[in-house]
Amino acid sequence: MADASDFALEPPFAQKFKPSRAKEIIGTVLVARLSGQQYHADNTSSWAREIADEIKNKLKEENWSRYKFVVQVFIAEQRGEGVRLACRGFWDPSTDNYAHDTFSNESLFCVATAFGVYLY
Repeated sequence: MADASDFALEPPFAQKFKPSRAKEIIGTVLVARLSGQQYHADNTSSWAREIADEIKNKLKEENWSRYKFVVQVFIAEQRGEGVRLACRGFWDPSTDNYAHDTFSNESLFCVATAFGVYLY
């Protein structure tokens, strides 16, 4: 049984959430899932759920122990209009972080964001 003094309040540097690696994962999933797709409002809900699940599963494979992941996927029709997305959270900046990436084609655009939150 582990001694209470062995409890780590922060992950070792090698096991910290790495936004650059998470961005690679997000980008790879978006290209694989959305290349060649056309926007259909009826499909976007299931696409977003599937993409979020795949990103979350791939992040878990990175073995960032004691991290929980929240993934948000936004898919909309490409109509030449602007959009602004924002997020806000309460976390520990020494351990928690996020990454995002975008995908677009002539029919749709997608923004996916992954948040890595360390559990104390």
